[in-house]
Amino acid sequence: MPHMSKVELYAAIRRDHRDGLSIRALERKYCVTWRTVRKAVNSAWPEPRKKLPRRATALDPYKPVIDEILRSDLDAPRKQRHTITRIFHRLIEEHGAEVSYPMVRRYVADRKPQILAASGKVPVEAFVPQTHQPGMEAEVDFGDVTVRLAGELVTCYLFSFRLSYSGKAIHRVFASCGQEAFFEGHVHALRTLGGVPRSKVRYDNLKAAVAQVLGLNRARVETDRWIAFKSHFGIESFYCRPGVEGAHEKGGVEGQIGYFRRNHFTPVPEVGSLAELNEMVEQWDLHDGRRRIGSRPRTIDEYFADEQALLRPLPHEPFETGRTFTPRVDRYGQIAVRTNRYSVPVRLIGKRVRVVLHASHLVVYDQNVEVARHERLIAKGSCRLELDHYLEALVRKPGAFPGATALEQARSAGKFTPVHDAWWAQARKIHGEREGTRALIEVLLLGRHIPHEHLVAGLAAALRSGALTADAVALEARKAAQTENEPAAHVPTARTSPGQPTATVTFLHEWRLAHLPPDTRPLPSVAAYDQLLRRRRTSIGAHPQGEAQ
Repeated sequence: MPHMSKVELYAAIRRDHRDGLSIRALERKYCVTWRTVRKAVNSAWPEPRKKLPRRATALDPYKPVIDEILRSDLDAPRKQRHTITRIFHRLIEEHGAEVSYPMVRRYVADRKPQILAASGKVPVEAFVPQTHQPGMEAEVDFGDVTVRLAGELVTCYLFSFRLSYSGKAIHRVFASCGQEAFFEGHVHALRTLGGVPRSKVRYDNLKAAVAQVLGLNRARVETDRWIAFKSHFGIESFYCRPGVEGAHEKGGVEGQIGYFRRNHFTPVPEVGSLAELNEMVEQWDLHDGRRRIGSRPRTIDEYFADEQALLRPLPHEPFETGRTFTPRVDRYGQIAVRTNRYSVPVRLIGKRVRVVLHASHLVVYDQNVEVARHERLIAKGSCRLELDHYLEALVRKPGAFPGATALEQARSAGKFTPVHDAWWAQARKIHGEREGTRALIEVLLLGRHIPHEHLVAGLAAALRSGALTADAVALEARKAAQTENEPAAHVPTARTSPGQPTATVTFLHEWRLAHLPPDTRPLPSVAAYDQLLRRRRTSIGAHPQGEAQ
């Protein structure tokens, strides 16, 4: 007989009993006792299972003691109330109890809310349903997400801007949740939505916006840059109550971050950069616009189509979201920004530079001229060095090149390739350690004017031909660029396989002669000087005695 629930069993017994089956026949058919048959005939619902009596524990004699401690805490100062650890230690020290900490923790977690509710000191809070008008309100918050970035597991921060009426949400992932990310998240969201909500935008008490919370009311001391940012876009801020008590006041964005994290960041995404991850986030936002929230009859995008036209238009002037610093360049050609260090060209050592710090990168200026640009570091106390910034110093000190930290970072980033290493090894073998390293540095200096992929191709071609000079690499790199722009068919020879270009090197003096304009002048003649020879013979014949002398 197939397995059936107890309700289904009772229904089957009652049906067969109405059809005339006896009690004994029902016992045999359903393999049950007469008591079960009698209960099924008398009632369609099975009797609820009786709960087994709770088993006694070692904590039972001390539960009244714990209850008394929790009641005394109701009138104690807030910072001098018992923690679970303190209750556990008191039970052992004062009462000699042989109980475990998890046992005490479970009981206190269950009993404390009951005692608090029974005291009547904390009234039950009622929640009033709200109706949001289109184009009027929005909610903003950050949530942390874990990402495998370039092979390393790191914690990033998910910015979310959600319209309250339609539920349309825009997300962005940043390396930090500082003020730069806070501003850039707003700018990206408002541009994507195409407007600004006309009424309030709800926030919790983020440090990026709030400098000080004044008591338990809504009064806040806002940061100056946030005040200017709100004024620029016409945002009216509304701050929730501090702590978990105010979380429900922006419950829409709280739930949205949880939904987005569960559905798009599970499993943990693996990306090479935050830019790549944010491209994926934009596609996820488009996909989520086609879903329905709860029992709503229309999708998010359909509600947003009605709401978008009611948003306030964006200002025409941009707002500088980055934060400006003016650090001094130290003797290592580095600047300190927040808790990390970044390299700049060594010619700026000792000078002050202007740094604009954004959420994902920073830009360094010298006299309004951009001199360096770095991706922002996530971990604290890290250092990011660019090999190109040290080349002028390394030309004078080639012995410092092999152990340079910037060289190791360039290798890790793939900018200093195995082709570089092979060319360098061969150059040192031919020219010596110092001159071979200096030749490589001259090649690296070419990277300021030649694209990286063309320079690597020039190095490979020069290495195959044994031309270990910077001039040869430059010419081969330019030839690679010309080949890319104007592809030409290569005829395979006996020393090259079909499809592989021949490794030829043109030396600089030959290249210069080949590119000179044609010389149409006649060849030089010395016929005009023959008359001098005749005069010399005449003078010698007129004075024969001179020869005798």
